[in-house]
Amino acid sequence: MSEERTEINSLGEFGLIELLTKNIEIQQASTVLGVGDDAAVIDHFGRQTVVSTDMLVEGIHFDLMYTPLKHLGYKSVAVNLSDIYAMNATPTHITVSIAFNNRFSVEALNEFYEGVYAACEKYGVDLIGGDTSSSQKGFVISVTALGEVAPDQFVKRSTAQKGDLLCVSGDLGAAFLGLTLLEREKKIFLESPQLQPDLEEQTYIIGRQLKPEPRRDIIEWLEKNDIKPTAMMDVSDGLSSEILHICKQSNLGVVLYEEKIPIAQESKEMALKFGMDPTACALSGGEDYELLFTMKQEDYDKIVMSEEISVIGYMADISEGAHILTKGGNKFKLVAQGWNAFQQ
Repeated sequence: MSEERTEINSLGEFGLIELLTKNIEIQQASTVLGVGDDAAVIDHFGRQTVVSTDMLVEGIHFDLMYTPLKHLGYKSVAVNLSDIYAMNATPTHITVSIAFNNRFSVEALNEFYEGVYAACEKYGVDLIGGDTSSSQKGFVISVTALGEVAPDQFVKRSTAQKGDLLCVSGDLGAAFLGLTLLEREKKIFLESPQLQPDLEEQTYIIGRQLKPEPRRDIIEWLEKNDIKPTAMMDVSDGLSSEILHICKQSNLGVVLYEEKIPIAQESKEMALKFGMDPTACALSGGEDYELLFTMKQEDYDKIVMSEEISVIGYMADISEGAHILTKGGNKFKLVAQGWNAFQQ
């Protein structure tokens, strides 16, 4: 029996938007007016508004051959919320705009929006608008996230101080290794379609790629323990390039300890299977959506209480440059593609 397929053009743009947004449940008191008018209206009751936007393009940011549409909807929201948390703010609203060609049915878009709503529900965020358009190529997604923060409590990348501790949440490199595994199986499938994909029961690293979770828990923990990061950003492009952003914008150097970089056991094992250096995967992999932040040394006793946060180095004078100290005791210059540092 073939699955039901409703052509988009049978609904028209307004019919489609109505269908995809009919089940929205408003969760935020600040949402005065949501989907349905020319613009949404929000009132943040004297708190400051934080805004971030991201675009995801098929063939560049995702591959529908191994990315379920529901996961893609969830991830599209999650990666934007991560940017809001990285400002030490609370996400409250999103808009989602999509462009698609005629290979997408109404059912396919519904599946995508199921993922969008699942993320909204989990993180208490309201979908308040967006747009749809046709596309000549593939699927294009643009998400804008808004958040709120108490006046001047947001945290920038440019405010780290010399001597601050450098910290990161969770573990690194897993999403890149999940992607590497999915790409390997895609290549095998394209060459031999009769072979079943073998994902080697690697649910952790594949989950980190297909369904990342922004670190709301870390922001809440820091607030509860009265720790305000001095600088912060999320890890979307790999640890080394994010550290270098903080160094550049704060006008500082850094000392990073290889042995302190948190890497999950599953990631270490898969990296070795692929013949890769686990540290290189953490430094350059990206898409981990962990939080990288600096904090005052006097908060060290508080931070060690968290099993989810690792102290991985410290901020130094700009004259010292940015370096990584390897497990073997060697000192390398930190570069944006971490693996290059180990091939000299």
